[in-house]
This record gives sequence, C-alpha cells and structure tokens, in this order.
Amino acid sequence: MRSSLRCVLSPAFALLATFAITAPADSAEAQNSKDRRPNIILILADDIGIPGIGCYGGNHKTPNIDALASGGIRFTHAYSQPLCGPTRATIMSGSYTFRNGVLTNGHGADYKPSDTPSIAKTLKAAGYATAVAGKWGQLAYFNTQEDGRAWGYDEFMIWNRTNPDAQGERYWDPAYVHNGKPVEAGDKYGPDLLHDFVIDFARRHKDGPFFVYYPTPLIHGPILHTPDSATKAKGAEKGKSGNYYEDNIAYLDKLVGKLVSDLDKEGLRENTLICFMGDNGSTGNGPFLIEGRPVDGKKGSMLEGGSRVALIANWKGTTPAGKVSGDMVHCVDFYATFAELAGATLPADVKFDSQSFALQLRGQSGTPRESVFVQLGAEWWARSKDWKLDQSRQLFSMKNSPWEQIPIAADSTDSAAAAARKQLQAALDELDPAGGKTGDRKGMKKAGKKPGAKKAKKKATAKTS
Repeated sequence: MRSSLRCVLSPAFALLATFAITAPADSAEAQNSKDRRPNIILILADDIGIPGIGCYGGNHKTPNIDALASGGIRFTHAYSQPLCGPTRATIMSGSYTFRNGVLTNGHGADYKPSDTPSIAKTLKAAGYATAVAGKWGQLAYFNTQEDGRAWGYDEFMIWNRTNPDAQGERYWDPAYVHNGKPVEAGDKYGPDLLHDFVIDFARRHKDGPFFVYYPTPLIHGPILHTPDSATKAKGAEKGKSGNYYEDNIAYLDKLVGKLVSDLDKEGLRENTLICFMGDNGSTGNGPFLIEGRPVDGKKGSMLEGGSRVALIANWKGTTPAGKVSGDMVHCVDFYATFAELAGATLPADVKFDSQSFALQLRGQSGTPRESVFVQLGAEWWARSKDWKLDQSRQLFSMKNSPWEQIPIAADSTDSAAAAARKQLQAALDELDPAGGKTGDRKGMKKAGKKPGAKKAKKKATAKTS
C-alpha cells in the first residue's frame, strides 16, 4: 500500500520520476500530441469561489467559462489557500505556505525570488518566453525589469501597491507598471489593458512556447462599474463601490471568452493550454449558493468555501472535451504539472509539495492525490474526498460538502472514520507544518480582512470545539 505521504507530498525525486513516465501512444497523432510542449496560460481569478461559476452550480451566469469547461476538463475538487497572497505564493513556489512563508496576506515579503524557486524561472530555463499580467499586490520585490527577471519573467504588466511609482487603483485609470515603467492609462479600464497585453505577448511569441501567468484583478473589490454596466452609481468613478457584483462576474466571463476567441484568430488554440482557477472563496454579502444551497464558508475561512474553487483546463484537441473529474487538485500542483508538460528540469535540493496532473490533462488516469493540505497562519487541515482532519486533530465528515462539515467524536467507533483519521494524521505528520514557518493569523486585518471572514472563523471554531 502506498503511504499517505506519497498522496499529499510529491518530493522532487518523485516528480522527476513522474516526468520520465510515458504512456504508449495509439497513433502517430497521439504521439505528436504527447510530445508537444504547449503554450500555457494560467488565469487566476480574484475572489471568486465556486458559487460565482455557472457550470459549478453557482448562482451566476458565466457562459464563456462554462464553454471553456465544455471543451476541456472541469475539476470538482480543486483547492487554493483561503487568501490571495498565500495562494499566489503557493502557485509560484510549488510549496505550501509553511515552507514559502506567506502564511497570510501580511507575509508576502517573506517569499523572495533569491531564496525560493519560481515556476516562471523553471519554464524560462526550459526555453519558454514568460510574462505576467495582473495583480502582484500581495507579494513583493517586483518593481523593475531586473525584478521581473529575478522572478523569471521576460515581460510584465502588473498592479503592485508596493511600487512607489504605481500608487493607485486596479480598475479605472489603473496604476499599472509595464516592464518597469508606469502606464499612462487615462480613462481606460485596467482589465482590458491586461487582456491586450496578454494577446500581444502571445502574438509576438506565437512560434512558442510561451507561459503567461494571468492573475486578473477581477472580481476583487472595490466593485466598480465595468465598461458594459448599464448605469454608473454615484461616486463610482472616484473609486467607490456600487452594486455591480454581477457586472464584474459578467466582465470576467467576457474576457475569458475574448481570450479564447483571440487565440483562435491567431491559430494558437491547439497549441495552448488554458487553465482557469479561483484564488480563494467568494467574499462579500452573498448569497453564495451551489445548487440553491449556501456554501459553508467564504474567503478567509478555514471552512470548505474558503478554499474550494473552480479549476478548468482546456487544451483544444488534447484535453478530453466535457470531462468532469473528481480528482483532487491543489493550486500547488501547477508547478509540477507545467514543468512536466514543458519538459523542464526542477531545481535540485528543493522540497516541493507539487504533484503533477499532466497525465489527466492528456486524458489518462494519472496518479490522483488522495488528499490536499490547506493552511492559514497557525491553522491547517488535510482533506481526502470524504474526510478532513485539522491541526487540533478534529475529524470531520465531508460527505455533505460544500454545504456543511460534520464533526466526528474522537471516540467514534466508526471504522471508516478511524481509517480516515489514521491516514490524514499520517499525512500531516509527514508534512510537519508545525516544524516549518508558522505563526498566528497576524496580518489579515492589515491586508484587508473582511468582518465576514471573522464570523466564518468563529463558525469554524464552534464546529471544531
């Protein structure tokens, strides 16, 4: 029997072994598909949990994102970290937060390009042209072209409040920096500028391969009018929020559709893997519903709704169209997956937590995770498909997720619960998050922690007590 460590943690040597494994091709066409190194675009949507995505049973219409899923794979059990900064550091580094140090939104400066690997550096070393377009604000050390190169990016257009030359908003008249220089945006809408940058980069590197990390600011607050909003709330132009939540989701969806259409026009769809993922759960007043029922938790919460997010992968002609996969995937897994697809060599002597799902993207069964790990500050849990165990050793049944978690008594005699407790505790023991970079949830308030998330935390505490 495989150990639980292999299910949760994929060490560097195991990843390299995975890269060497190939499946027999049924035809020359299949062989060519297997050997291709795709262009890769990772869209990271801000503050949109599964209730915001139509094809997940959410209460919002997202026809273009749904179409992306219809033409590719939709993962039903995908997980991020519960806040923006930790998710971004986890994706970039291929490691969990107790290793990279970004425990909450207040710890972005703990992740330094000089100390920790970056997926962009790994892909660039494999011959990829690299770019980033969007929000960098919860991380640090990114103002100049030299900074971009330190992270592994050839080009960039980012919104980063740590840059003294870019103090301003992310939407209208945005304070963006393009390859080290402030953007003169005028009255333009920031997400449109980012889209144009991505397509221009793809067009100039269409002979490939290229990698674009695309952390769009949509739909993070302030929730302002979009170019398609019918009316403008009083004061919206001055940076005040209006009742435009639905409009922001619609515009995010529109830009996803526009990206797909523009790549088609450039003849790049068959050579480009598009991944779409949310960076954490939904936030705001809601309601946040799946199939008409409230999701348990939201952004900043250690409940299911804090970190269970949409993940859609579409590589036209390669990913099986319309597949719905129950395989567990974590945002940490992009590193190993993209590296495998790129034929890249991982940095030596680095402890990675990333586990490749590249074979699943090619329509094969692969080796799915048996559990995922989520952390926020000094709180964490490991979760299998049906069970969850937190840092206090409280076990939960997740059979009714994402709507509720059911506490299981420590003295329960249920054999399935006992087996799950043993498996998940072994996984946590192997990871040993308490032995890494930990701390409390300090920094959340400074980073813009919402009162609703505090209530969610209390709810979680009540359920574990």
